[in-house]
Amino acid sequence: MAARDTAAVAVLPDAVNPCALSLNESPFPPLPAVRAAVRASLDSLNRYPEFLPHRLRSVIAGRLGVAADQVVIGEGATGVLMQVLHALTSPGDTLVMSTPTFDGYPILARMARLRPVTVPLDRHGHHDLDAMADAAVGARVVVVCRPHNPTGTVEQVSALERFLSRVPADTVVLLDEAYVEFLAPEHRVDAVDLVHRFGNVVVVRTFSKAYGLAGLRVGYGFCAPALGRALWAMQLPFGVSLPALVAVVASYEAENQLRQRIRTITAERRRLQMRLRAMGVYTTDAQANFVYLPGAAVRWSDAFDGSGLLVRRYDDGGVRITVGSRASTRAVIRTVAAAMR
Repeated sequence: MAARDTAAVAVLPDAVNPCALSLNESPFPPLPAVRAAVRASLDSLNRYPEFLPHRLRSVIAGRLGVAADQVVIGEGATGVLMQVLHALTSPGDTLVMSTPTFDGYPILARMARLRPVTVPLDRHGHHDLDAMADAAVGARVVVVCRPHNPTGTVEQVSALERFLSRVPADTVVLLDEAYVEFLAPEHRVDAVDLVHRFGNVVVVRTFSKAYGLAGLRVGYGFCAPALGRALWAMQLPFGVSLPALVAVVASYEAENQLRQRIRTITAERRRLQMRLRAMGVYTTDAQANFVYLPGAAVRWSDAFDGSGLLVRRYDDGGVRITVGSRASTRAVIRTVAAAMR
């Protein structure tokens, strides 16, 4: 193999590894139509993308049924979250979050020099929304993940609405819906309506998970128009590549195929959950593309040592395991069974 070919192989990500179950990536490559659209865009890589992502903003706004000035674009959901913190907080402000939570929140809090206040989840991996509403008094930002990361749990719509009604109007609520596409209809909330009714809510989503575009780094948020204009002022110039734009458009146009992939992942998640529970292993009621094993009774993180499976580990010994292929499900079951012996 030529040296340049060897170098090209060396930079391939761990996503090609079927045992990489720590980042909640899609086990599937991009849809055929998405690959074709991205390939067709490569001849334009010598040109800068749009200065600000007006076209992508319009595409997403049209999809949601909201005005364009209600939408902001970021480098994945994390980029949107950073925009919110840069635009709306000052050093020393308070950020309320659950614990455990998405790894990015503590990191972003440090980067924005915010004071983090953490509220423990209950024993079943759900938010304590009453305690979070209490903590939100005087806070600048409070975060609710739905489905939650890492437990995958979903708070009832009525409970979420009660929480939002209690949060002060000058406190921004980040409703993190990174995994919303995996939710069954009965678990979904009308986020557009929430934004209309609660002017302090910013809904954050991503194309990294269900859409399988993690490598292109595209996320978005939507909110009330006044809040959206404040966030757009922090929009990074040249921040969205042409391949990312065409990949999103092609993904929307191939939604039937995308839904089939989501159904496949969801079915595999249920299979993994049922197999674990049949073995007497407690898992939270995860509704995303992963399962979560709390570490209160067993240090599951130790069980995966030497297994070859890459899972996300937590300080209490819990683990979050991305749902992958049938082969990775079998490997997880074998690892757990060996630990129980």
